[in-house]
Order: sequence, then structure tokens, then C-alpha cells
Amino acid sequence: MSDDGIRAFFERDLFAKHVGIELLDAAPGRARASMRIDDHHRNAVGMVHGAAIFSLADLVFAVASNAHGSLALGVNASVSYLKAVRQGVLIAEAEEVSLNRRLATYLIRVLDQDGALVALFQGTVYRKPDSPGLG
Repeated sequence: MSDDGIRAFFERDLFAKHVGIELLDAAPGRARASMRIDDHHRNAVGMVHGAAIFSLADLVFAVASNAHGSLALGVNASVSYLKAVRQGVLIAEAEEVSLNRRLATYLIRVLDQDGALVALFQGTVYRKPDSPGLG
């Protein structure tokens, strides 16, 4: 998928826009995005809500897996939260670790603005090889 196609795919993700996710870089099998922490990202104890971290990781998972040009749908995802965060900017980086005709698996690292690991997300997609490109 072209860079324009990847950007167009991201632009259609209204939830990502709503929570303030910015796509920084993307190509087939990889993606990078950021999210500046605001009050609406915090849980009842003032830390970044796990759902906000998951959403950031899930967005780069979707972009990286769909950037190959055929429809890729998540079939499994898991996350491990490793560090609490209260403020700043989070960065998520997706890396493709396995790709075949029907399935692909991705590892996503979520980092704080100092580069410390906040969460690890692993996801698998089902690839519809005969689906039209998303660009």
C-alpha cells in the first residue's frame, strides 16, 4: 500500500482521532504513533488508563497489518502493562514478527517519552488474501 493509502486508512479511524493518536510513520509490517496524555486519558487514581494504552497499541497493530494492502482483522490481542504513567507522551511501535497467507503476528512496544517500556502488546490478524486493497 502506498504512503497515501496508509494515511487514508488511518484517517478513517475516528476513534484514534477522538483519543488524540497521531500516526508518525508506517509501512507494510510496521507502524509508529504517539499520544499526548491529557486528563481524559487518566483513570480514577490519576494514572493513564489501560484502555488508552491498549488503544494506542491497537492502532499501530491495525495500521501495520493492513498496510500490506489486503484486509487484516484482529483475531487475538494481549497486553502486559509494565510501568504506570501519569503524564507526557506515549509512543507505540509495531513490528511484524510473522507473516503468511492467512495469519500475521505483531509485537508492539509502548514507550514513555523517555524511552522506558510501559507495555508490551502482542496481536494476531486474519488476512483476507483475496480482499481488495484498503488504499
